[in-house]
Amino acid sequence: MRSLAFVLIPVLGFFSGPLWAAQTKAHHATQAKAPQTEQFVDGIAAIVNKDVITLGQVNAEAQTAAAQLKRQKIAVPDHKTLQKQVLQRMITEKLEMQDAARLKLHISDAQLQQAVQTVATRNKISVDRLRQEVQKTTPWNDYLKSLRQEVLLDQLRQREVDSKIVISDADVDAFLKSQNRPGAEPIQAASAPPAAATPQRAPQPTTESFGPELMSLAEILVAVPEGASAEQVRALRKKAEAIYDKLRRGASFASVAASSSDDAQALKGGDLGVRPVQGWPDLFINATRNLKKGQISGIIQSGNGFHILKVLNRGYQQRRVAASRAPAPAPQAPAAPAQPALQKGPVMVTQTHARHILIKVSKVMSDDQARARLEQIRQRIEHGEKFSDMAKRYSQDSTAPLGGDLGWLSPGETVPAFEQAMNALQPGQISQPIRSPFGWHLIEVEGRRTKDMAGEYKRMQARQILFQRRAGPAFEDWLNELHGQAYIDNRLDPSSNRQPNR
Repeated sequence: MRSLAFVLIPVLGFFSGPLWAAQTKAHHATQAKAPQTEQFVDGIAAIVNKDVITLGQVNAEAQTAAAQLKRQKIAVPDHKTLQKQVLQRMITEKLEMQDAARLKLHISDAQLQQAVQTVATRNKISVDRLRQEVQKTTPWNDYLKSLRQEVLLDQLRQREVDSKIVISDADVDAFLKSQNRPGAEPIQAASAPPAAATPQRAPQPTTESFGPELMSLAEILVAVPEGASAEQVRALRKKAEAIYDKLRRGASFASVAASSSDDAQALKGGDLGVRPVQGWPDLFINATRNLKKGQISGIIQSGNGFHILKVLNRGYQQRRVAASRAPAPAPQAPAAPAQPALQKGPVMVTQTHARHILIKVSKVMSDDQARARLEQIRQRIEHGEKFSDMAKRYSQDSTAPLGGDLGWLSPGETVPAFEQAMNALQPGQISQPIRSPFGWHLIEVEGRRTKDMAGEYKRMQARQILFQRRAGPAFEDWLNELHGQAYIDNRLDPSSNRQPNR
């Protein structure tokens, strides 16, 4: 149940962005049906194992990518460069979809509807309003098809990468100990510094900083292939230096990333998203430690190649605080710059005591069958049978011998779909069947309480940071393994072709 518990700020996620993310992708699926005028439009752009990517598909994707870049005010690369970048992304997606098919992963209609609801909720609109917005540019069925693929790839990553990352108690202890060293960057921030004295007036709402320091980064990557010779590495280093010189002369980082980066986020201007500072790899933390918003690092070498980073933003989350009284008009000495500090005092958390019954989906138990079985179990409970007895008899979770008892759960300890359904229940209520990456669940809430979780919260935050540090490199390693085991004939960039190394 809790193997994905600490993906609180996801590196990737199908519903972490605005509603038009999948909408735009679906839009070019529609555009692909239109006739193209370019010569050899139906020629083969790449062969990925036994699948073919046509030049027509690449051009349709490139057209949409160009439109996205223009909306973000990022200079569009020349057509050949754009084709190359788009095709590389399509090859990676094709490999992921092939792996999902090998594992027989499937997204049911119920899971898809959950994803639609999540997208609507994240955008603070109803599902009906979401549909109206989507249909302004994209047929609804095309949008759903694109969203289903994103959910599938998210599930694939959870299974093949995230679920295999283990953060031990010893890892957490070592991390917390490192935070107590002089000069270490703490994982939480103190409140904002006091404002300068002002004449007495009526209380005004103010803001304060809370939580860990956050940082968003963009990256330009010059990838070094596995087994590259010393001469190849020198040539790629020179390429990175030429890119760096271009940036120093004032070129747009996002535009250079779109045209030159080998990173998967190249066509998003290299934007890697936002994380707690300590959640980035140590290499990135050290390279950006003294950088302010808008500043660029030097060239950093790693096992994957040469990186150039830009700090897009950094700071703390802000929240409004009602003033209890007007500030005193006493003179004050100039305030010293605020320094991050460990949060002190209690951290009050609402916990839920819950039980659940899990039915897993398998070769012998389809998605619909699993849901139907839980509906039958729910009816039996409504007619007087005990939830705990049903859990002992039917649940396929390790908690079955305990009657499905999960104990007291804090926010973030379960996957989002489970937590959302659990939070909607009052004590004594039972949920409808709900879907998570683990299967189908019935949830019973037994009670709620508020508890000071200062120590546990600090450990949970440390665990999340360690997970984020490992998830990115683990995902890259997994993608490299997919590429390394595949036959790839890239006819737009023959230098990137691969024979399977298995």
